[in-house]
Amino acid sequence: VLPPFSLGQVVIEDIFRSTKRLAKRLQVCGAMNVQYAVHNRTVYVLEVNPRASRTLPFVAKATGIPWAGIATRVMLGESLQKVLAEYGVEKTPYPAHTAIKAPVFPFSKFPGVDVILGPEMRSTGEVMAIAPTFGQAFAKAQIATGLSLPTSGNVLVSVCDPDKPRIVSIARDLHDLGFQIFSTVGTRNVLEEAGIATTPVSKSQDTGGAPFLLDLILNGTLHLLINTPIRTGPASAEGRWRAAATAKKIPLITTLAGARAAVSAIRSLSKS
Repeated sequence: VLPPFSLGQVVIEDIFRSTKRLAKRLQVCGAMNVQYAVHNRTVYVLEVNPRASRTLPFVAKATGIPWAGIATRVMLGESLQKVLAEYGVEKTPYPAHTAIKAPVFPFSKFPGVDVILGPEMRSTGEVMAIAPTFGQAFAKAQIATGLSLPTSGNVLVSVCDPDKPRIVSIARDLHDLGFQIFSTVGTRNVLEEAGIATTPVSKSQDTGGAPFLLDLILNGTLHLLINTPIRTGPASAEGRWRAAATAKKIPLITTLAGARAAVSAIRSLSKS
């Protein structure tokens, strides 16, 4: 996302400072790609590559400045200050709009595969969306990947224990937007303690009283799934839910950060 929407100013300044120091120390002339991770507002460097990355054309389009061309001219011997002056760049540009680069995944072509992500590369393409606000841009990005977010209907909320305290505000926002919330036992207890009404679902077909979750997915009752994993793999019950949702083209979110972004997108879609 450009500009950054989830990093504080202190972290952003630390990233700027670290990037400049790395470039000077490594004596990079031209483009440089740095992978950072941020934990508890501490910035960690994962890797540095003295080359352009696929993000460079995205940044160029988001800011309206041909960064690859500028880097090439500098590598050929021109002054960086002179080239930047030609494009009127006096400081780091922050676009007034929000630009989002989102991955496209091929899971629909592999029935039964658990769609949980890990450190390995699984995306087979990318899309770019530009809009005045983050919520609008995220909504457009999801549409471009082929999976539109619903603005009403039924949503499953089922998260692992560490995420239960943090799911409450997200579930409340969904409830306020008019969604009917379905949840498994552990998540339901947390939400109901917070005063959020939910409809119970059963993880097992043999459990009486509550509808079987997999049936709700297969018959189209649910329109959105928020499931941060406890167990992964196609042999697990959760893996079968996620695979079924993918096969039925039901939007599936597996992180709290993604869920918050989705709420922003749904809110913007509801207003349009």
